[in-house]
Amino acid sequence: MERIDWNSTGWEELAPYAGRVRLPGWDCTTGLVVGDGAALLIDTGSSLREGSRLRADTRKLLGAHARVTHVALTHPHFDHVLGTAAFSGVGVYGAVGLDTVLAHGADELCADAVRNGLPAREAASATEILVAPRHQVSGELTLDLGGGRQVLLANIGPAHSGHDLVVLVPGPREIVFCGDLVEESGEPQAGPDAAPHHWPAALDRLLELGGEDALYVPGHGSAVNAAFVREQRATLAARFGVS
Repeated sequence: MERIDWNSTGWEELAPYAGRVRLPGWDCTTGLVVGDGAALLIDTGSSLREGSRLRADTRKLLGAHARVTHVALTHPHFDHVLGTAAFSGVGVYGAVGLDTVLAHGADELCADAVRNGLPAREAASATEILVAPRHQVSGELTLDLGGGRQVLLANIGPAHSGHDLVVLVPGPREIVFCGDLVEESGEPQAGPDAAPHHWPAALDRLLELGGEDALYVPGHGSAVNAAFVREQRATLAARFGVS
């Protein structure tokens, strides 16, 4: 595989085979992991417009090397899932139960997007054709992207939401896409679907998966190290009164 020019679309290179972009508006991270002829996109943005931008970016990045064949949704919040329909024909993965949340909670998802500033027409158009995961992850699942590139999807919620999925990318330095289990650009948000008393334990599991030397990629903000995750775990434990 030829080297990917991540900077050509404003993406941040995490490794030669993995990168991410921080989308405008809600500073939401989308990740990309590339194998031989296949690629995994992690989260799809807050609207069809953002999903279409991501589709164009990934086509430019991948060229003839590969295409996006898999999408992993880290949790069911609008800024992470509403662009999924822009990637028709790919395999969509999520934690067990995420399909039910998206299938039966579209009205609330739309309302939440509008409350947070997404134009009502964009929110409605995205939720009308919302794509729910067909592939349910219970425990852990390994995806083979070809060329020796494998990724691990791990269901470690509930915590930030009722259906939290993380993506571990093995390599010389492990990369962990954390979704909103970890946030760097602001305080972790615990909405009505959060399970705050389980959140510290989920971060313990996250640290077990990634290890001390991994690069942890939050759902919002700059990439961090294990020490940052431990500090956020301690903050959440104190905030919610759990050990």
